[in-house]
Amino acid sequence: MSVPGKEPRAPLALTMGDAAGIGPELALQAWRDRYADRLPAFVLYADVALMRATARSAGFDEARIVPVADLSAGAEVFEDALPVFPIPLAEPAQPGTPSVNNGPATISAIRTAVADVAAGRASAVVTNPIAKSVLYGAGFEFPGHTEYLGALAAEFWPRDPADPVMLLASSQLRVVPLTIHVPLKDVPALLTADKIIKTARIMAASLRRDFGIESPRIAVAGLNPHAGEDGALGSEDSEIIRPAIEALQAEGLNVTGPLAADTMFHEAARKTYDAALAMYHDQGLIPIKTLAFDEGVNATIGLPFVRTSPDHGTAFGIAGKGVASAASLKAALKLAGEMSARRRRTGTT
Repeated sequence: MSVPGKEPRAPLALTMGDAAGIGPELALQAWRDRYADRLPAFVLYADVALMRATARSAGFDEARIVPVADLSAGAEVFEDALPVFPIPLAEPAQPGTPSVNNGPATISAIRTAVADVAAGRASAVVTNPIAKSVLYGAGFEFPGHTEYLGALAAEFWPRDPADPVMLLASSQLRVVPLTIHVPLKDVPALLTADKIIKTARIMAASLRRDFGIESPRIAVAGLNPHAGEDGALGSEDSEIIRPAIEALQAEGLNVTGPLAADTMFHEAARKTYDAALAMYHDQGLIPIKTLAFDEGVNATIGLPFVRTSPDHGTAFGIAGKGVASAASLKAALKLAGEMSARRRRTGTT
């Protein structure tokens, strides 16, 4: 119920992800636990028939799936039913069996959600997992969610620079991988001082704006074992990473490193920084998934809007079996609500 004289907060825009994955059932679980877990109101962008079928198979009352054409009604509907903004599928979805024909609907859900945030109808975007290989067959031209969101940001916020960066967050660790989905053998050639400096600046800005940390501390991992061992185990740490850190320090940022990656993620070490910058995918994702496999959140920082996502995939192997955990999605919804609230309070975008 809205408070008299106070404009209600726009709901979060939650996309269905791949219709054959676990996204639809996770959305139902999150709505079911909305009060117990104190979740912000959200509207699900999905096929209505899909959600009613998912509700039936999961033992939910399908009458609690309510289509909404106007997001302003979403928060009101959310109290008693799951509001669904209709994104029709080309064909009925079968749990665990993705269809290229439904790829355009997956893409449409993301695009529509971002457009609604740009128009002020939604406060942030939360995306359920997609299957990139399925979308490629449907003509998707981006490596993944992050790159597509960057393109949408440039389209809907043409005056605001968009430099999307993937940050994985949990209560125990925040980490950014400098390079993401590339072969390990290609990582050294992709490291540049400019890339490290740019990414660390984006991290510092987001830690202040989105996480409320006034003086953020960033720890930078070395590339090689023991951060190169003074050149004995590789030159990248001393020739690329260290000069970048010194440049950031000269700007007044609290950045340390390069640190040996095998000793920077234990409990005592994590207390010395607010976020870590890893040099490659597994260097950063192994520790956070070990610490918070079920509760980790993928947040895209460096965008003019808030976007979060569960830190897991479509899980086709367990889709429709009622065993998927919604813990990460709930954490993503909470974080999106917190980030958008901070931006609203401070008047930042």
